Amino acid sequence: MKNISPLNFVHKVGKFGDYNKKSENNLLKISEVNGLLIHQITQYKNSNIDMSIIKLDGLNFPSPLKSTSNSNTRILWLGPNNWLVFSSVLDLIKKEKDQFNELDFAITDISHSRTIIELEGCLVNEVLKKGCPLDIDSLKDGDCANSVYNGINITIDFISDNPKKVRISSLRSYGESLHHSITDACLEFGYDAI
Repeated sequence: MKNISPLNFVHKVGKFGDYNKKSENNLLKISEVNGLLIHQITQYKNSNIDMSIIKLDGLNFPSPLKSTSNSNTRILWLGPNNWLVFSSVLDLIKKEKDQFNELDFAITDISHSRTIIELEGCLVNEVLKKGCPLDIDSLKDGDCANSVYNGINITIDFISDNPKKVRISSLRSYGESLHHSITDACLEFGYDAI
């Protein structure tokens, strides 16, 4: 089965919006992130497992509204006893499944159900403020949050403060609408779709 990108027909490479006479450093960069393993891990309410002793790809499971990461994997807190795992190691869960007893955890592969858009640049916060009700300026590297962007449910992962970089993920079925909404918000600043 061939993996078709959620934004295959809408994400066009090039410069758009008000990019004329602007330095490359001042343009927003927009890209689609795909080809990742994405799993949701939920610890059952009746489980007595201490999550502080479990590591996935060498990472602890993060506390509320935080993420942990290394060069291959990011783990985001999604809600109480609920995490999202994004990894370029496509057999990560298979390799480390022994840590997750099926009486204590539910592990669901949602790799093909998500659209991920990465925004980078000094004006990322301004783009997010146009459609998201969160206090974006208070969020920084290592934070994550569930919210909406122009009515679309999203998860925001704040990857880096310098340069400012975030990943926004949504259900695949809303991917095109999210992409259009974000790129529309970027037009006044100018952006480079890569």
